[in-house]
Amino acid sequence: MNRLLICRLLGLIALLIGASMLLSLPWAFPLFGQVDHFDSRSVIGFLGSMAVCGLVGGVLMRVGRSAAGERLFRREAIAVVGLSWLLATVLGAMPFWFTGTCSGRNDAGEPVAMNLVDGLFESASGFSGTGSTVLTKLQDRELIPRAVLFWRSQTHFLGGLGIMVLFVAILGMGSAGKALMLTEMPGPAQESAHARSQRAAWVFASIFVGLTLVLSIILKFQGMDVFDALCHSFGTIATGGFSTYDDSVAHFNNVSIEMTIMVFMIIACTNFTLLYYVLIWRPGKLLADIEFRTYLIIMATVMLLIVGFGLHYENFAGLGDAFRYGSFQVASIMTNTGFGTADFDKWNSFGRGLLLLLMFIGGCAGSTSCSVKVIRYILFFKILGLELEHIFHPSVVRHVRLGGKPLPDPDLRKDVLVYFAIILLLFLVAWLLVVALEPDETWAEYSRPNHDKLTDCASAVAATLNGVGPGLGIVGESQNYAHFHWPTKLILTWMMLLGRLEVFVLLVLFVPRFWRRR
Repeated sequence: MNRLLICRLLGLIALLIGASMLLSLPWAFPLFGQVDHFDSRSVIGFLGSMAVCGLVGGVLMRVGRSAAGERLFRREAIAVVGLSWLLATVLGAMPFWFTGTCSGRNDAGEPVAMNLVDGLFESASGFSGTGSTVLTKLQDRELIPRAVLFWRSQTHFLGGLGIMVLFVAILGMGSAGKALMLTEMPGPAQESAHARSQRAAWVFASIFVGLTLVLSIILKFQGMDVFDALCHSFGTIATGGFSTYDDSVAHFNNVSIEMTIMVFMIIACTNFTLLYYVLIWRPGKLLADIEFRTYLIIMATVMLLIVGFGLHYENFAGLGDAFRYGSFQVASIMTNTGFGTADFDKWNSFGRGLLLLLMFIGGCAGSTSCSVKVIRYILFFKILGLELEHIFHPSVVRHVRLGGKPLPDPDLRKDVLVYFAIILLLFLVAWLLVVALEPDETWAEYSRPNHDKLTDCASAVAATLNGVGPGLGIVGESQNYAHFHWPTKLILTWMMLLGRLEVFVLLVLFVPRFWRRR
């Protein structure tokens, strides 16, 4: 294990995160239209945060200076990716702490400053594209400076395509960059001319930035100001879901904005390799892709089921109104974005149950979506069919086929089944821990029946592990995670990071043999 090389690369990442904080500073100046007076606390807080990033980066770079140019092997790549997300979570929390950002007000109306765990929770939620939050009263500029609100959404941008992808796109790194990208973007994905080349970093980053800019321009023309357009574009393309308003996209009450965001959420959850083929005028690749077709079929089917059977129609003006809110919420949950235009916690049990199931599906591999992803379900059911056939035809040997072609990876069947098993195990363990550690008084304080605790805790774990954001009950669309106690927040923070990196990259960091020298 080349620890010096790991330190050097982590130092570069710390410097990159510190430099990115500069983009949030303009919103502390009246010239940019978000504050009436110069916001000194934001400037001081961000400069302090950047200084910490510079100090950490400089120390790590100095420690690893002798490792410059050395080859990066698989174990080092895994260590860099896993540790970089932990480092980013800590450094990304600095602006919340240093600016004195408040999570809300207490019963006496006094501001409540974000504590250590709150900052880590919000930072992890931003970088992982989860969108769960402990902040309330987002429009209250005394509690939350506008520069901090922008940084909160900017973490979606940095984490959406992946810290490593942006890192490699900017710095190159040759074969080392390829190893870092492949480690951060695990999971079954279909091969392409770009899937295993360093050039993929620039291609994917360009598509990501391009979609963000296009959406920002459209939202600006639809009535948002530049600040809101950028923040909601970051949240949409990164499928993160942080908004600048407590009531999310519902604040605008604008059908065209809702439909635009819904379309871009669906696009952002499409395999970026397929989007590249569309850009080079080969759309047939997209239409022929079995994962993309299945993704759209699942979404359309659930939309019809929700509109037909999952809503209390007394809450809507008519069928058109029901389709407007139902379809947006289905797209938002399946893409793991988490934006809201309606309080789906008021839907009937069938509708809420469907949304809970959607949290475990997600979008396509190679996209900004978290969760299990559609391709794994396709492979799972194919594997299940082969195993059932093997019961009555034990001598027949068949390969898993995708798109009419046998998959070359002999370990794929095992990998898919193991991934499903570990996700189920993580969900159950985290759920039971949250149920055990979170006191019943949390529900009593919000006048919620205690028997809702099991469902609410399950949805909180599902929403964070799968990168969705809002859950059900006390963590529903109109609520947040502020009322949870710090042990629960730490567990859910860990779930967000595990879900973003598809579990294994972080878990191996705690295996002693992983760190032993060859």
